[in-house]
Amino acid sequence: MEPSEEGTQNNGIVPMMEDPLAQLQRPVPHARRTDSSVALSNLPPPSQSTCMASAPVIDTTTTTTTAGNGTAPMIDATKFGRSSSARQRSFTARIEGMEKLQTPFAEDNENLTEAEKRMKEEELSFYSASDNDHGDDNIWGLLSGVGGNIYEWYDFAVYGLLAPEIGASFFPQSSKELQLVNSFGVYLAAFVMRPIGAILFGEIGDRMVGRKHALVVSILLITVPSVLMGVLPGYAKWGVLSPILLVLLRMMQGLSVGGQLAGSYVLSIEQSSSRTRGFRGSVCDASSVGGFLLASLVTSCVRWSLTKDQVDAWGWRLPFLFSLLLAPLLYHVVSHTEESKFWAERSEQKEMQEEIREAEGDSRPAIYDLLSSPFRRRQLVGMIGILSATTSTFYILFLWTPVYLSELRGVITQAHADSMNFMVVGIYICFLLSCGRLSDTFPHRMDLMRIGLPGIIVACPVMFALFETESWWGYLIGQLLLAACLSMINGGLAAFEVEMWMADPTLSFTGVAVGHNVAATLFGGTMPLMATFLYYKSQELINNAGGVDDFLHSLLPRMLPGFYVSILGLVSLISVSCIVKHPHDVRTGAPKLRAAVEAENRKFRAALDAKKKRRKNLEDQLNHTDGHYLPPQIT
Repeated sequence: MEPSEEGTQNNGIVPMMEDPLAQLQRPVPHARRTDSSVALSNLPPPSQSTCMASAPVIDTTTTTTTAGNGTAPMIDATKFGRSSSARQRSFTARIEGMEKLQTPFAEDNENLTEAEKRMKEEELSFYSASDNDHGDDNIWGLLSGVGGNIYEWYDFAVYGLLAPEIGASFFPQSSKELQLVNSFGVYLAAFVMRPIGAILFGEIGDRMVGRKHALVVSILLITVPSVLMGVLPGYAKWGVLSPILLVLLRMMQGLSVGGQLAGSYVLSIEQSSSRTRGFRGSVCDASSVGGFLLASLVTSCVRWSLTKDQVDAWGWRLPFLFSLLLAPLLYHVVSHTEESKFWAERSEQKEMQEEIREAEGDSRPAIYDLLSSPFRRRQLVGMIGILSATTSTFYILFLWTPVYLSELRGVITQAHADSMNFMVVGIYICFLLSCGRLSDTFPHRMDLMRIGLPGIIVACPVMFALFETESWWGYLIGQLLLAACLSMINGGLAAFEVEMWMADPTLSFTGVAVGHNVAATLFGGTMPLMATFLYYKSQELINNAGGVDDFLHSLLPRMLPGFYVSILGLVSLISVSCIVKHPHDVRTGAPKLRAAVEAENRKFRAALDAKKKRRKNLEDQLNHTDGHYLPPQIT
């Protein structure tokens, strides 16, 4: 007699008509664990015929299931010789024990199935990431990055442009040369914090709340120290406490800048199509230069409108306080920005890996994952090498050259130096945007870099040679020549950086931020100090040299800062040639990249195979244990 459907519902027992192993693999709902004993307690004491009719079992001597319908051997009735309550307690204990083993096993099985599906999607993700149009050219994402860069780099650059006045206010007991060195030393302190800020904001942008909120935090973090620097009393009032507080405030600014520029790159480029990434990246880069441009404009207005004594006394504080007017406008722009859809979609594909790591107690920060892979380390070192020349050239051109011409050489006034710097920055922005658009038409973005880097190697010493002409046109042409070569590199550099890490959105913010800020700290932050040291060294060589032609006597030593940048240009050129090609270049073939990605995939696949093996061992242990049987499902 086969059990009817109505009888099955009344007795609360579902006949098992499938393979026991398949039943074991079916996940048991979590809510049924606590109700199993209640369901059993409401059942009437089963008779032997009822058990034979509806409760399939596995005999201790054989593993043949029995349904009581005449098609299989009869059940061993001696198993039900105990009382009904004892039988129910034993049955409930077996159910609960099996559920404890089955529940994590079922969750593990579900995760592994999802992992196998995602592995197929991840196989070629590194190759196709830069070619897929994940972005929709969202204008608010671009405006947010541009506005944030202008604001942050305005606050950051004002200090460098006002270094002589700040040095006189906070280091009055030193000589003029020592005041300048101390001011640039405080400037370097901010750069030391930039890699730390890169790690901090990389974790926020990659693993926590996303790119948009990381930008908001960085903007808030730079506003407070900028305003406090504008009202900080000088050495005459607070003594040695003033320069100490000045250093701390600059370090807070450096912490903020460590995440802002990389965040704007990643947010803007991830929201753009593959046809416009170079241009939008150049717009973000130009906005950071626009911050320098705005800082040059404001400091020039202060110096033109006030006397030198007024600027030294209190006028230098006005550009710092001016940042308060920009903060509300910037907040309005950022509030309209949407999170990067590319990050939101791609990060979901990485959640499974994070769950596995957390389950195994191996939850690691993004910087650890970045540095633990030989492939990623090689990419990171190559990027730092490329940026060594660009960052050093940028800071020597737009920050140190005005101080060199006005304070060290004294060939032009500070106001004229700022005006010339303003003009050079404006022309550089036009060059930069043009090269950014041009980089979208090149087969590889690195092709444009290979043209610009040799130009920097030659143009930087030539610029210092033109400075020796002591003519206004010589100063301008020398700076424009170097700016044109720099724009050819930086035009597609932002898109190049982001595309190199775009395959893994849970590391892209960290990868771009760490690479960019480590290079800025090692080569950009030290550039003013190194250039000043080389200038004074050149003066010693000029004073000690004898029997040399007057032109060469003054020319070659004063070209030492230019030769230093040329050496870094050679390092960048070698890095461009040696770096593993990024996804944008995979379309034309990149065997090294493919081999590296396949190695990463094999490593991940091995971890999945290990979990499958552990699951199979658990299956074998449950299915081949003597004296146990598979219980029916309880509803």
